[in-house]
Amino acid sequence: MPTIAPTTDLTGRDLLDRILRRLAEAPHTASDPLANPPWLDEYRAAAHADAPTAQHVRQPPSPHRLDAPDRLLLMAAGLIEEDVRFGALFAHLQDPLPSRRPCVGLLSWLLADDSRPATELTGRVQNLVRRGLLEVDNPADPRSEWVVQVPVPVWDLLRTGRIGPETLPPGLTLRPRSGFPPPEAVVLSAAAAALVPTLPALLRDGSVSALVVRGMAGSGRTTLLGSLAAALDRDLLVYEGRPGDDAWRLFGALASVADVLPVVRCAPGPGETLALPRPPGVDQPFGVVIGRTGGVTGEALDPALTVTLGPCGPADRRRLWNALGVTGAATDLDTIVDRFLLTPGSIHRAAPLAVAGARTAGRTAVTPADVAAATRTLDRQSLEVLARPLDPLPAGDPPVLTPAAAAELRTLVMRCRHRERLTTTAGGGRGGPNRGVRALFGGPSGTGKTLAARHLAATLGLDVFRVDLAAVVNKYIGETERNLDQLLGRAEELDVLLLLDEGDALMTRRTDVASANDRYANLETNFLLQRLETFEGIVVVTTNAGNRIDPAFLRRMDVTVDFVPPDAGLRSRLWSAHLPGEHRVSPAVLADTARRCDLTGGQIRNAALHAVLRGLENGTPVGDEDLIEAVRREYRRTGASCPLPNHVPVRA
Repeated sequence: MPTIAPTTDLTGRDLLDRILRRLAEAPHTASDPLANPPWLDEYRAAAHADAPTAQHVRQPPSPHRLDAPDRLLLMAAGLIEEDVRFGALFAHLQDPLPSRRPCVGLLSWLLADDSRPATELTGRVQNLVRRGLLEVDNPADPRSEWVVQVPVPVWDLLRTGRIGPETLPPGLTLRPRSGFPPPEAVVLSAAAAALVPTLPALLRDGSVSALVVRGMAGSGRTTLLGSLAAALDRDLLVYEGRPGDDAWRLFGALASVADVLPVVRCAPGPGETLALPRPPGVDQPFGVVIGRTGGVTGEALDPALTVTLGPCGPADRRRLWNALGVTGAATDLDTIVDRFLLTPGSIHRAAPLAVAGARTAGRTAVTPADVAAATRTLDRQSLEVLARPLDPLPAGDPPVLTPAAAAELRTLVMRCRHRERLTTTAGGGRGGPNRGVRALFGGPSGTGKTLAARHLAATLGLDVFRVDLAAVVNKYIGETERNLDQLLGRAEELDVLLLLDEGDALMTRRTDVASANDRYANLETNFLLQRLETFEGIVVVTTNAGNRIDPAFLRRMDVTVDFVPPDAGLRSRLWSAHLPGEHRVSPAVLADTARRCDLTGGQIRNAALHAVLRGLENGTPVGDEDLIEAVRREYRRTGASCPLPNHVPVRA
């Protein structure tokens, strides 16, 4: 059996001395072999041995001290964790209470003396329970019969001086100090970097109650707090969830006795304020990681210092890519830095994958294609819940558009390519725009809005995700705003192009408040207005009903492209673009169809596909009759009359 031999810990010796002396002094146990078993002789010898042994209970190496009586109570309650024979002893001593763990009354009797009466020890047990250092199995019973145990992570800390990460429940994570860089090496915006040198001293002397770090996911919020913890020679203990559950109690218990910087990660929704109590038993400063929306409040945050992390700039991205082994031609590295506006966290995850992809291809240099492939393997589940990835469109000729629309689309490409440089060169010293780009594609259905968005993404080398409005809009108050915030935040972090198809459903004009529905619809519109203005990515909104969009949205759009039905010249180009190269449609029929048939680009694509299908079925290239029958079919689908003459022969 494993035993405790606390030869070098005075508190451990004191504990065994007290227990053995109490058993010897009690008349009803001194001669009872079940209450005073022979195996206790080895503890009597170990309690006064001079040679140290490997197994002992120690005072945790922490500035947040447990005093001697509390340590005695915790170690006595945890004896059964080390030696199962104590279970039989405790069960016999507290009979008829059916438990092998000690109850409060038994602990108070075993450890009481003239200086510490049993009533004081009972109160201390209750305080340890409140702090989460002891758990009660039967809280409904009288306090003296409470059966207590030391949570396994707390006992490991008392036993070995370290927290066992494998024993922590979901919601708690221990991150060792060795895994974090020094504070000055963390990639931060200029404003945040200026604060960093002062933060360790503020945390050390308790000048601030909490350090709140805001920013998008992956911006280095937890890394900053971890680097500060390492500077204070502490590990990072992170809690993620809603305060009040079992993990929260254990979080407070460990933070009160271990050399850690406690950190709470929370994600309140837009307009939501989370009341954050101080973790039980913790009187030291702690960190809070939060997104850019929502808020936290509570006495534990008085006073609190807030640090907001901005986007990662090009110089920092270059340094991160280089540090993570992404090397290659200077032009390729420039392209990687300029094209992929990723957060530090995303770069850390993507860089090893890009390097591995280059090596798999037999290259040592990493290309933009390697990085693009690596970014597609990043964690996108939370984005794909609310948006659907569209198949990539090969970069090539632009879609067939009117001259005005084509010019605006080229302007949009320029705006996207130089969106980061624009933030530093525009504004005349009064603050330029952020690096987000917001575009509105308006026009009837089938005029090429979605195709143009996919072409834009292909030109920029970005993936495109189409928003699933059914998943975003929610009947419960506040959930639509929360979904939109999550969607836009994830798109910023991954730097993808977001396509908000039929966006007029979310951007309708605000109305006078005549009912609760009007009020909450206006709130959703107001939130989307504000969130789009601070959006750091690229979003394309398409609409078939531009007159329904609130004018405030139109003012916030950087580029507006009007898609109109094509004229005869554009229709001729569209037919040539959609028909296969080996078709046998005569120029006369093709020109007549383009002139007479006022079809949109989407309808021309559908008709061309049907014509190709007829050719495949008949085993011949697409001919005049295939094209004409496909056009007639398209008109029948819309309930309109086909303007082509009836005398044109049609193949069955």
